[in-house]
Amino acid sequence: MTTTENLLPSGLPRIEHLEMRQITKRFPGVLANDHVDFDVRAGEIHALLGENGAGKSTLMKILYGLYQPDEGDIYINGERVAIQSPTDAIRHGIGMIHQHFMLVETVTVAENVALGLRAPHEPLLDLATVSKRIVELADRYGLQVDPGAVIHDLAVGERQRVEIIKALYRGAALLILDEPTAVLTPQEVEDLFQIFRHMAEEGHALIFISHKMDEIFALTDRVTVLRDGRVIGTKQTKETNKRELARMMVGREVLFTREKKPIQPGEVRLKLEHVNVVGKNNLPVLKDISFEVRSGEILGVAGVSGNGQRPLAESIVGLQHIASGHVYIEGKEVTHFPPAEMYKIGLSYIPEERMHDGVIKDFSVADNAILQDHERPPFSRGIFLNFKAIEDHARELVRTFRIKTPGLKTPVKNLSGGNIQKLILARELSRGPRVLIAAQPTRGVDIGATEYIHARLLEQREQGLATLLISEDLDEVKALSDRIMVLYRGEIMGIVEAEKVTIEELGLMMAGEKRLTVETSAS
Repeated sequence: MTTTENLLPSGLPRIEHLEMRQITKRFPGVLANDHVDFDVRAGEIHALLGENGAGKSTLMKILYGLYQPDEGDIYINGERVAIQSPTDAIRHGIGMIHQHFMLVETVTVAENVALGLRAPHEPLLDLATVSKRIVELADRYGLQVDPGAVIHDLAVGERQRVEIIKALYRGAALLILDEPTAVLTPQEVEDLFQIFRHMAEEGHALIFISHKMDEIFALTDRVTVLRDGRVIGTKQTKETNKRELARMMVGREVLFTREKKPIQPGEVRLKLEHVNVVGKNNLPVLKDISFEVRSGEILGVAGVSGNGQRPLAESIVGLQHIASGHVYIEGKEVTHFPPAEMYKIGLSYIPEERMHDGVIKDFSVADNAILQDHERPPFSRGIFLNFKAIEDHARELVRTFRIKTPGLKTPVKNLSGGNIQKLILARELSRGPRVLIAAQPTRGVDIGATEYIHARLLEQREQGLATLLISEDLDEVKALSDRIMVLYRGEIMGIVEAEKVTIEELGLMMAGEKRLTVETSAS
């Protein structure tokens, strides 16, 4: 029986304690979860931490009813429950906020919230009642959203709030938060954390999945670390530190900061002059973009997702048409050159969407190691491939870049995200490029692979490579860049020295609230 004592202030039934006991899940050739114990209590924010492939997502998909465990049980308030679908999970008060928003952009907030729910007066949809409830939830939890607003008109942070309202509207007393800050500015992240803290104070239970250590220490009460499908340990967040958690995650010491040696930038390797790009519906996506990158320099590009980063990278490498303006590599104009020609003159590219643009997932590791180079010696002899040269090259890349793979003939789709990213990095750097465009090089990559990728980028910087680093991770941009360029709605808000700008200033620029004097060259 539900009493007022076990209700949340919003009127939802409270989940006092949820336990997952001895959860085991097997896939062909993989033990994803190995007798995992995990629990969360009302009023608590419990972090789930681990490398790619550690079993975090599998465990949460079991809790949300997307997978069924091979062994183990789930208990809510001491009673065993069967969660065989997301509908069951929602009925038990469990909601999930996905990293990529599950919203229909062409309809309103209220229509998105009501989507999939039975209307009280079917077949009529009572949006007035839905809107009233949205306003009540928004006021209660500080989730300021207009129920009548169309999703595509909302900022990224506002869309995140709609996702939370959707879960609360459906009765979520426990929320699974899967990398919820991935596309937010620092200010939006702090606003979101205030909401999460308020929810915990009200008695909600929250499970927080993140690769970002600073977020875990800023927000959570406990943290459970998974490695190779097993629980390594659970710690009170205030009683541990980054170094200990990283060691638990990867089984060794991890370097969080690397020395960025002072280097005097050399000659200009990449230069853009007044570049304009038009996207869908004939709307501008890049507006009058001018900058340059020199030898031995990393120019970081910061900005909230969707503010022109992808068109910038693709227009440079020849994948997107430039409406006006000029691109130069080492003084040679290359505007409108196709990608194959760009590769020949010394440009390498790590694309944002690795599975779509970076590899052919059904091809082997060896085949992917020579993409774009298969027509060149020593990988080809006329119209015939030189398989020995291809295998020797791939074997060397696997060894040098510490790529974990069962074999050179293994399909790339069977590798972890971090190892796929290492393979792309290895292939692009093995060409000996003059200019590197690195778009989101560590997105979705665990702490061990991130550490390795950062080290290689800084190593290439010391060897004189000119790198344009595009990343939504401000800590990454700050740590690696010599200068930082901020994009907002396709415009440059400023180019600043990385050591002299604060995260707060970058956040204001990313939100379009502050513009700094634009420099077009390295000092």
